[in-house]
Amino acid sequence: MRLEEIKQQYPNEWVLIEFTELDDELKVVEGEVIAHSPSRDEIEKELLELKTPQIAIEYTGEGDTGEAYLL
Repeated sequence: MRLEEIKQQYPNEWVLIEFTELDDELKVVEGEVIAHSPSRDEIEKELLELKTPQIAIEYTGEGDTGEAYLL
């Protein structure tokens, strides 16, 4: 699923993505949603249980949270 579609499907939520494509600035272009929640803490708990090497966390709401994750 493309990031634009993820943002539309999960508005104002934290999303854990197994990415399949990044752009030149290492931003997620496309991937599979593994988990989503309005709570960042819930996403971080899910992250601890994963062993997938290509994981990113995105916030789908408006505004800059000041945080970016690419794991």
